[in-house]
Amino acid sequence: MTTAALAPAVLIASPAFAAGTDAPAQGNQPAPTTPDRTAPGQSDEDRKTILAIINHPMASEYMKEAGHKAIADGPQAMRKFIETDQHRIRVDDYRIVLLRLLPDAGPGLKRGINEILDSATKAEQLRHFYEVTQHELRDDDNKVAISRLIGTGGPAVKEAAKKALESSPAGRAEFLKTGRYRAQASDDLVELARIDEGWDGPGLSEAISKLMNGSPTPAELRHFLEVTQYQLRDQDNRVTIAQIISVGGPEILKAGRAALAGTPRRPHRVPQDGPARGPRQGQGQGPGSQGPGSQGQGEARPPARTARSRATAPERAPGPAARPPAAVPERAPAAVPATPPSPPRATTERPSPPPARATTPP
Repeated sequence: MTTAALAPAVLIASPAFAAGTDAPAQGNQPAPTTPDRTAPGQSDEDRKTILAIINHPMASEYMKEAGHKAIADGPQAMRKFIETDQHRIRVDDYRIVLLRLLPDAGPGLKRGINEILDSATKAEQLRHFYEVTQHELRDDDNKVAISRLIGTGGPAVKEAAKKALESSPAGRAEFLKTGRYRAQASDDLVELARIDEGWDGPGLSEAISKLMNGSPTPAELRHFLEVTQYQLRDQDNRVTIAQIISVGGPEILKAGRAALAGTPRRPHRVPQDGPARGPRQGQGQGPGSQGPGSQGQGEARPPARTARSRATAPERAPGPAARPPAAVPERAPAAVPATPPSPPRATTERPSPPPARATTPP
């Protein structure tokens, strides 16, 4: 209760104020003022005070409701609201306001809010945190965020962040709100030029040229780098795959169709050297096709077709693991009869007949 608000009531109730030239004798003093009566004009002052409280921007709906109810209930209710109720409600209002700061607060500010909510019991403590401390903690969080941009951003972002770090709290907040995105746009334009220079696909290159020749916003540049460029890369890759499989063999056709049916990342693995894979497989089957291995086909086919049929037949097992079992049994039977018989037997049988034929005639 302020001094101005109490002044009329104190003056009227004071004996010194009542004792004048026309005052009654000491023993004939009037009865004290009853509690439900107020000095003339006090109700008007209390009503003005309550209206100022509930019209404040920080006043909550509950504060407004309680204030209007006190005015309607009369002088005693208004005095109680001014001296007690408004302070209790204000504590709750500040707690709600501080809780609303949490979603956008940095680590330091969040920690400070939780600590003040756990320890503060008076509205003055909460008000000081809201009006002073929260801005100090927010600036500390901004400094940490700017320092991270210096370590991870591009050249333009780093330069702008260093300048912001040396500026005022308002300058740091403004940099994080708008300045960082303008600096990022400069770095994004450089990155788009680099991508255009190293990419051969027509779709992506055309879109980059169109974007850079216009007036893109920082948000449009970010979206292109994070989303659109990969969509256009996939379209260009599909065109390239279609061109490759149009001139490739069966293996290239099979791999190309599988890549087109897969995710956008898979087309990067499609073999670009299709014709070179055929000779490598044919060379691996060459020796077998000249020997008994060629009889297993049942027809006299060129070695290239035999190699292809063996490579494509086992769908579940890889090619290199299927070749050794077929090659080992084919070579073993041909090698066993060829090596042991002729050299030893030829040397032992030829010397014996000539002496027998030479001794009989005489």
